[in-house]
Formats: sequence, C-alpha cells, structure tokens
Amino acid sequence: MNTNSLQQHGNKPTRGNNILDLVMTTPDLSINGLEVTNKIDDHQMIDFPLEVDDPNTRTRQKQVLDYKWANFELMKEELSSNNYEVLMSNKNVQEYYMILKEKIATATEHHIPTKRMRPTINPPWFSQEIKRLINAKQQPYSRLERYQTEPHRQEHIHTLQGC
Repeated sequence: MNTNSLQQHGNKPTRGNNILDLVMTTPDLSINGLEVTNKIDDHQMIDFPLEVDDPNTRTRQKQVLDYKWANFELMKEELSSNNYEVLMSNKNVQEYYMILKEKIATATEHHIPTKRMRPTINPPWFSQEIKRLINAKQQPYSRLERYQTEPHRQEHIHTLQGC
C-alpha cells in the first residue's frame, strides 16, 4: 500500500475475528466516521461518509462573448482605422502576429459584450456515454413530433421497444 501511496482506513474485523473488507484511499481523500455496523448473515457492513470534490458539480459562472449583441460594423471600422503599414514596419512575423492579436482583442472588448453562463450541473455518474444514449432515444420522438409521418412513428415505436 505504501508503494502506491494508499492509506487503509479501519482495522476492525467484519467477519468473526477476521478483517475481510478494506477501505483504502489516496492521502488527499480523508474518511472520517468509519464504522463497522449492522450484521448481514455472518458478515458486518462498513459504513462511512465520503465527500468528493467533483468538478462536474461545481457551479462557477463563466464569462463568454455574446455575439448576438455584437456591433460588427463598429468593430470593422475600428480595425480598418489602424495604419498597419506603420504599425508593422521593421517587425518580424511574431511581432506582426502579436500586434494583430492585440488589435483584435481590443476591438472585441470594445464591441462584443459578454454574458455570464452557468454550467449545467450533472451528477458524477452522468457520463458522455449516458448523455449520448439519452439523446439517441429522444431523437426519434422529436422527429415524430416535428413531422408526424408514419415512418417517424414506426422509428419511435422501434426505439421504445428497444429499451
């Protein structure tokens, strides 16, 4: 266990005088309140709370550009008002890139507003595969609602029977 940086929690017997069940974690995950409880047949259960910081459940808001309300005409005017021949004279390619990048970033900041987006909160077990399967199941229903044709109805029924 030491070579894999694991810690063992609890050292109480769970079947007679034998320790059959191990709870091991990495050092950054602490377990408090581990108890050997209720007997099921000839075996006792291990009960403990587990708190895990899951990045999928964080509710941090994120600033994103709101292109819907952008003023592209003023942005175009600002970018075209620069005298790039003077700005770029005696510069190498890397310096050209940095100047152009700065000008675009400034114009974006002036003419494209931002909005706050809250990420969707998914439980830790809600993987991309589960999301894909749910979407695959919902698509035939959406097509049936939109087109209301017999082939779409049959596709929807086929999907329901597959579950």
